[in-house]
Amino acid sequence: MLRYLAPILLCVLVISCRPETYIPKPRGYYLIETPPHTYQHFDQPGFPYSFDYPTYATITRDTSYFGEKPENPYWLYIDFPTLGGRIYLSYKQISAQQPLGKLLEDAHKLSFFHDKRADFIHDSAFQLQNNVYGIAFNVGGDAASAYQFIATDTVKHWIRAALYFDVTPNADSLKPVNNFLKVDMEHMLRTLRWKY
Repeated sequence: MLRYLAPILLCVLVISCRPETYIPKPRGYYLIETPPHTYQHFDQPGFPYSFDYPTYATITRDTSYFGEKPENPYWLYIDFPTLGGRIYLSYKQISAQQPLGKLLEDAHKLSFFHDKRADFIHDSAFQLQNNVYGIAFNVGGDAASAYQFIATDTVKHWIRAALYFDVTPNADSLKPVNNFLKVDMEHMLRTLRWKY
């Protein structure tokens, strides 16, 4: 019996003494601290719209015009300095030169431009109080902009907003911030008011 037990113990000893196999740790991301959702009102004189925006954001006018005269003086940047994000908000007035159909087509082209990198693009129509109608776009995957919307009164006013970050797109690392700022963008939509 000892004659059989010795080889078995020797095999167990040899097998258990193999060098440890290195298994790399999965990639981790920094913990991003998000502030509580609090809002302030944007209602500048002369602007054709107003809305609530987060207190941890700053608003500046888009001054990157291609001509000498500001073509679109109501375009804004809503910056989130602590989160590294920016909402590009563009405004157009519906007219014979810019009919609603063309603005819708252009917005879809801009949103679906991301389908090269996106896993999916879900668009959902909405109708809110105060004549605010539109489409929200949720873009999944490593696309540059994960959340966008268009809003209009279908007669005079048109707004398009898109959220971008100043980093290489990575859906995993940006997911907490995208979800956090999506709540703020939805609040902006709910509080959007047109001026006539």
